[in-house]
Amino acid sequence: MALSDTDYLRKILLSPVYDVAVKSDLVHLNKLSASLGNDIWLKREDQQPVKSFKLRGAYNRLCQLTDAQKAAGVIAASAGNHAQGVAYSARIKEIKAVIVMPETTPDIKVDAVRSFGGKQVEVILHGTSFDAANAKAKELAAEHGYAYIPPFDDPDVIAGQGTIGRELLEQNPNLETLFIAVGGGGLAAGIAVYLKQLKPDLRIVAVESEESACLQAAMAAGKPVELPSVGIFADGVAVKLIGIETFRLCQQYVDEVITVSSDEICAAIKDIFDDTRVIAEPAGALSVAGIRKYVQRHNLKGQQLGGILCGANINFHTLRYVSERCELGEQKEAVFAVRIPERRGAFRHFCGLLGGRAITEFNYRYASDDEAHIFVGLKLRQGRAEFEQIEKVLRSEGYDLFDLSDNEMAKLHVRYMVGGRPPSLLNEHVFSFEFPEYPGALMKFLNTLGERWNITLFHYRNHGAAEGLVLAGFDIPADTRAEFDSHVAQLGYHFEEQTTNPAYRFFLSELNGIEK
Repeated sequence: MALSDTDYLRKILLSPVYDVAVKSDLVHLNKLSASLGNDIWLKREDQQPVKSFKLRGAYNRLCQLTDAQKAAGVIAASAGNHAQGVAYSARIKEIKAVIVMPETTPDIKVDAVRSFGGKQVEVILHGTSFDAANAKAKELAAEHGYAYIPPFDDPDVIAGQGTIGRELLEQNPNLETLFIAVGGGGLAAGIAVYLKQLKPDLRIVAVESEESACLQAAMAAGKPVELPSVGIFADGVAVKLIGIETFRLCQQYVDEVITVSSDEICAAIKDIFDDTRVIAEPAGALSVAGIRKYVQRHNLKGQQLGGILCGANINFHTLRYVSERCELGEQKEAVFAVRIPERRGAFRHFCGLLGGRAITEFNYRYASDDEAHIFVGLKLRQGRAEFEQIEKVLRSEGYDLFDLSDNEMAKLHVRYMVGGRPPSLLNEHVFSFEFPEYPGALMKFLNTLGERWNITLFHYRNHGAAEGLVLAGFDIPADTRAEFDSHVAQLGYHFEEQTTNPAYRFFLSELNGIEK
């Protein structure tokens, strides 16, 4: 039977989380507040010993175990912050803990779990995905009698996270809207069930990555529904299926759900750094990304807005991607493709029309005796309105261009491989693939593709994530297309066909499918 709201209130108020957790600061983001014209406050859960809020729920759950359960030990599956929270809590409580992590988990996270847990923790690497690791954890729990510690869908875990709401109300009782990141929903559920009972007029906005919006899907369906796939950038919220209990509470107490793009998350990481000099992990910056988007969408002014920096366990190599994408998220950069005539002075004339604006990227490629193709990155001082002015000027001068600022394939792959088209017609079809990233994974990926179809195009770039991203082209005669589709479907990789993507057709396809 589900707990009542009063039961949750009691659990939150009596939670012993402060045995291990700190009452994190609520800081005013001066620069972002001035930029957006609202008072913006950020709850610094990166100050916890494990650099995320997950310690609260994990510790509260372990404290509720019976003596027999403590003696038997606990088990959890996680590739990130939940694992660290359970490990740290197990060491403090002197409980044996087994943490099952995917084989693709970066060494920095595996080492952190071992460090936090000490002798109390055993780490098992199994499978190449969270689902495989989680299945193994449940199998071991049944075999050895371990207590399984879920990452979010548990009343004690929810109540532990809800202690953040208690602190928020004490630190700033004047907050008008609170933005909370959602993965499995434990953080939003715990905070919302507490705050809405004590301050029902406080508006709560759940923020999800648009690549893993399981709460939004559940709200639309009226029940939890499993997403077919989730994005890899904000891995801390990459959850396919929201919890049953977390959804019940979010459905009752969350006022609105919004989604943000990876570029908007990157911009939020920079916003947080500019004000605090702290580097948030992508999932940890979701609330600030939501604030920026919500303020611009609703033209808010003079409001008291709050967000939660829920984690700062970022893989260092991810910063390269963040740096590349943050200005697109802030709408301070635009990337676009343009066709220019192949004649003397045309290149110079084109640059002159940009009006002295800072160029962030320029890829030029001779295409034929009549024209050349350019991939351009341009610094913007006045946001998208400025790009629209530039576009108007260029079109009035006869230039054919199209905006690539929201074209994910162009930003991930094409900008690094603008090199022209094949010399002869091919039956070329292009696909984007995601595959588990670990030593030897790229070679394994190539081996599974086989040699039945000739590879005509290939681009891979390590992004410091648990998943590798590949753009691959194949020469597929029409009479073998059904066989090809059957083959790639059996590989077990997430993939999408990109043959009609305008960035590919403009720069790389022999057919050049963009209308002149």
